Amino acid sequence: MPAKPEPDAVAASVVPAEAVTPLIRGVAVLHRLTEAGGTLSLSGLERATGLARSTVDRVTATLARMGYVRLDGRDVFLAPRLMELGNAYLAALRLPALLDARADALADELDESVSLAVADRDGIRFIHQATRRRAMSLSFRIGDLLPAERTAPGPLFATEWTEPDWQAWRRRRTADPEDRSFPAVPPREVPGAEGDFERRVAAAREYGWALDDQLIEPGLVAVSVPVRDPRTGRVVCAASVVSHTSRHTAADLRDTLLPRLRTAVRAMEDDLRAAPPRKGEAAPSGLATWTGASKQELGREFVESLARGLTVLTAFGEGRSALTLTEVAQATGLARATARRALITYEHLGLVRAADRFFELTPRVLGLGFPPLSRTTLPEIAGPRMAELAARVHESTSLSVLSGTDIQYTARVATGRVMSVNLAVGTRLPAYATSMGRVLLADLPEQDRTLGPLRPLTAHTVTDPAALAAVLDEVRAAGHALVDEELEEGLRSVAVPVRDRAGRAVAALNVAMHAARHSVQECVRDILPELRRTAALVEADLHVAGRFTRIPVS
Repeated sequence: MPAKPEPDAVAASVVPAEAVTPLIRGVAVLHRLTEAGGTLSLSGLERATGLARSTVDRVTATLARMGYVRLDGRDVFLAPRLMELGNAYLAALRLPALLDARADALADELDESVSLAVADRDGIRFIHQATRRRAMSLSFRIGDLLPAERTAPGPLFATEWTEPDWQAWRRRRTADPEDRSFPAVPPREVPGAEGDFERRVAAAREYGWALDDQLIEPGLVAVSVPVRDPRTGRVVCAASVVSHTSRHTAADLRDTLLPRLRTAVRAMEDDLRAAPPRKGEAAPSGLATWTGASKQELGREFVESLARGLTVLTAFGEGRSALTLTEVAQATGLARATARRALITYEHLGLVRAADRFFELTPRVLGLGFPPLSRTTLPEIAGPRMAELAARVHESTSLSVLSGTDIQYTARVATGRVMSVNLAVGTRLPAYATSMGRVLLADLPEQDRTLGPLRPLTAHTVTDPAALAAVLDEVRAAGHALVDEELEEGLRSVAVPVRDRAGRAVAALNVAMHAARHSVQECVRDILPELRRTAALVEADLHVAGRFTRIPVS
């Protein structure tokens, strides 16, 4: 079986009689969008999937209604909420939550990129990346799939392959000698010598580590060590240090960094041994909201069987790694027959595996949009929401972060008015005199607030430290800030915080306007509720996207 089966090829093979055809088509659309980097035109999706245009339209309309894609004219974009599918797998796997701190600490210690990967049939798939910011740095993302034979982790996993596994690997190599079915790696230019991978596997079995000496592309080298389950001794993931030949040769990695990698892996295995039992986290409630809505409410284009099927994946998570059919039905609110057909479909597509009466997600779930979305930023998450806000209130809206004593604009949507607030991304303004700055300062403990020189910018600017401290206390209590002509005469703005999963205000969102267009009372009555609604939507997307990835705020 190929390491990465083409969704259409799977759909065209022997499909179980009870499989859900719209679900197969929806998964194919998500695969194609993922392979294309997160965006394709509707006509491009039609060509890539081989589906009829009417089918593509209905599938994408359904995915958009679920918040999994965004439609902009003729283009389709993956949306952050889609990451909840990959989050379900990563939460159920539990390894990122238990081991990512060790991987991050090792990356800091070595000043090199460190990866965690799991086996995905005859490939490997990344579940965590701790990368270094350099001109030449690791470009692989969480969820990327690589052929086992071109990686350092691959031989480690292959030490546990059975003869059918080796046969499947050989069939895939014969069918795809250039690795065209692995979009995350450049095509193979020179065929691998027969027996090379087998020899590397034998060496990995003997020595307990493996090297990648520029197997993926020139200059890229890596060393990997298996992380074993303390109870069974089986390899649960592989930890790798990745570098470039301008800093380390493969031999350098082996001689200088391998001992430190092994020390970190021993600590990881200790963490696994000491990990508390899986928490019986309650399953999400009310997932299948589509089942309670009428077709009239959902719209003619909404494909209920696709929405219900995708909902099944979100039934899994921390403490819910293996579920029975009854548990899936209970978690989603779906009928047993509906849940069963979805699970049969996913097993056919390789997204779910069944053992006895239990079902588990496979790493292949990460292929549903996670790689391109795992590198998203807060401005990219907020941008579409801000555009909707600007269209509703007919005023400019901005996103900023705190930078020392200033705020720095990181995203902006302007309106087409003759007289509008004209500021560019990257602009810095004194935090104490701006609505966004006050929201961010108010979130900090008083001793951590750095205000800088308090200069009067207009006749209205608050410059008395005690008075400003009182204003910030009011902002903290109210959850918003309104600044009236303190930064510039005639400029009025209102801002609210954008909070991360830990509840910290990592950015601020505002609406700014000329004072003649909206009174202070109108700002509070009309603009502020819309601003809060938008911030809540941005936070919801940020919390999903940031569960297992670090989201840059600028």
